[in-house]
Amino acid sequence: MEDVSDPPFRVLCKENGADVVYTEFISSEGLIRNAAKSVEKLDMYEKERPVGIQIFGANLDSMLRSVEIVEASKPDIIDINFGCPVKKVVCKGAGAGILKDIPKMVALTKAMVNHTQLPVTVKTRLGWDHDSIHIVEVAERLQDVGCAAISIHGRTRAQMYKGEANWHPIAAVKNNPRMHIPVFGNGDVNTPEQALKMRDEYGLDGAMIGRASIGNPWFFNQVKHFLNTGTHLSPPSITQKVLAARRHLSMAIDWKGESLGVLETRRHYTNYFKGIQNFKPLRTRMVTSDHSKEVFDVLDQILEEFAFNQPV
Repeated sequence: MEDVSDPPFRVLCKENGADVVYTEFISSEGLIRNAAKSVEKLDMYEKERPVGIQIFGANLDSMLRSVEIVEASKPDIIDINFGCPVKKVVCKGAGAGILKDIPKMVALTKAMVNHTQLPVTVKTRLGWDHDSIHIVEVAERLQDVGCAAISIHGRTRAQMYKGEANWHPIAAVKNNPRMHIPVFGNGDVNTPEQALKMRDEYGLDGAMIGRASIGNPWFFNQVKHFLNTGTHLSPPSITQKVLAARRHLSMAIDWKGESLGVLETRRHYTNYFKGIQNFKPLRTRMVTSDHSKEVFDVLDQILEEFAFNQPV
């Protein structure tokens, strides 16, 4: 997730049950041109492992050169993003744009697999639109050229993020008797019940979770607990939420500096403190302040005003 899954956020997710974490998607063109924003996204903490670096692009030479750059960061996995539906990516034939040219998609994957000793995985969508859903064949072809695992978002590019994710074609990929690599589902896994359904009803090997974890790194352990016991974990207390938000902001500042650390942590606060009555004035201060001291002061105020009213 762009500007979300940075090292501080990934560490929090890892500590709260995520099995594998991935970087934000990184432009291959940006990497080969040494663009600062792209290069920064290669950074990782050792404690994140196993971690995958996700790259996107449509030019073969650029993708192969970016593989060499990525290898220097020593990730555990290289992931190719063939699923991003955003116009500025798609219009260059990258991300989900490559779903219009499946032979090129397969050829790029094959070339990258042959260019590295690291496992290469793919993130993609069902197809370009409703009339071009050929994901069973596409997944098989990607497997045949060496793709080590595939994660499939249950929407087409035309749908963007609208409507409900359709997991049936993903299950068809998994049920293909020729498939032997792991098949992961993505899209609308926003409750432990949905994760259970993806595993037990659709037979998938795992779930790639994105938006449900924003401001809620506890989601991974909540899912695991439900899968193992059929019961829900107690939600995190106000104190736990404040401590996580403070740590998140502190790590972001250490990693990116005061200004960017404060700015890019804002999007998490609404979900960190979702459901608290009369919280809007405090939230407004947190998401409009440009200074960490004020945000930390608000977090202290949240503890003073709300923590003692929470059940233990």
